[in-house]
Amino acid sequence: MPELKRHQITSSQRGHFSLFAMLVGALLAILALEAVAGPLGLFPPAENDSIAAPRPIVQAGPLTDPERRVVQLFQVASASVVHIETTELRRGVFQRMSHEYPQGSGTGFVWDSRGYIVTNYHVVRDARRILVSSNDFRRVEATLVGQDPVTDLAVIKINPPEGNLPTLPVGSSSDLLVGQNVFAIGNPFGLDQTLTTGIISGLDRVMRSIIGTPIHNVIQTDAAINPGNSGGPLLDSGGRLIGINTAIHSPTGASAGIGFAVPVDTVNRVVPQLIAHGVPARSTLGVFLAPDRWTRAQGIRGVVLSQVTEGSPAAESGIRGLSEDESGRILLGDIVTAINGVGVQTENDFQLQLTSYPPGETVVLSLLREGEPVDIEVELAERK
Repeated sequence: MPELKRHQITSSQRGHFSLFAMLVGALLAILALEAVAGPLGLFPPAENDSIAAPRPIVQAGPLTDPERRVVQLFQVASASVVHIETTELRRGVFQRMSHEYPQGSGTGFVWDSRGYIVTNYHVVRDARRILVSSNDFRRVEATLVGQDPVTDLAVIKINPPEGNLPTLPVGSSSDLLVGQNVFAIGNPFGLDQTLTTGIISGLDRVMRSIIGTPIHNVIQTDAAINPGNSGGPLLDSGGRLIGINTAIHSPTGASAGIGFAVPVDTVNRVVPQLIAHGVPARSTLGVFLAPDRWTRAQGIRGVVLSQVTEGSPAAESGIRGLSEDESGRILLGDIVTAINGVGVQTENDFQLQLTSYPPGETVVLSLLREGEPVDIEVELAERK
């Protein structure tokens, strides 16, 4: 009869059994501890998420006076601000027919209750269709009334909806100060009715228009201005229109804290001409004016002629600008006090009077020359 073989347990196998027994013993010990200690609260059960409640709401406190003024300013002014979209005709690479495509977007604001809207020239430039919308009316088509590439201004018109269109109060460029608060309302990147705030960072800047001509007395601001803000209003803390947001200085195309606005005095001079004639009438003497701030700082009443262009009507009439003597001292030239008997005290007075006469007309300039009054006749030329 064959002998049964007995299984031999090696030392390695004995080690494995010992480890297994230790693990089983530890598990049994843990279960026993939970059974005893659980009721004592040493290992409380997890909370039931189904009975979790929202945090209590803390009621908002009252707005500060500055906050309340900004909120009120936006609520009132934004009703006059519109979103502008333009389209263009393009033909596909492999298509014979042209189709209408979105061209761009920008901002505008209501000029008066007849439905005239002011924006930038570059917003509506070469547009096939112009569409306007706001919180108060659905998107409607607008027609181009007039445009001026020299100042980057344009006027479009919609058929006004029932009821009066709200308008913005118009301020003045001459009383602005560096450091005062300003507010820009627009549609950056198509996000309509956006408010940004900042201060006036600089005044009397010169900016090149879209066709390369200089725009004088431009306002510099650090209020965030981005693509889509163009054509929107720049307001002071009283909600007055003081400029039209036009351009930014940025290597990336996004706001870098340097924005520019066409001054409201230029807007208030050009827009009525665009409405009446479609283009501004441009008469010129061929002179440059010293900034009002410099003139007032010198205690001078009137408009100081800083430079006279060679070959201009003013030069041919013997009108003088600022000059410099051998020691480098600045010498005053002629100071304009009136045009055709109408007094002028600021740059805006001068420009408004000058542009009220057509090119070719002769006007009488009342001057102060070395402290003595002088009247000189000048035939106005057409500004190119």
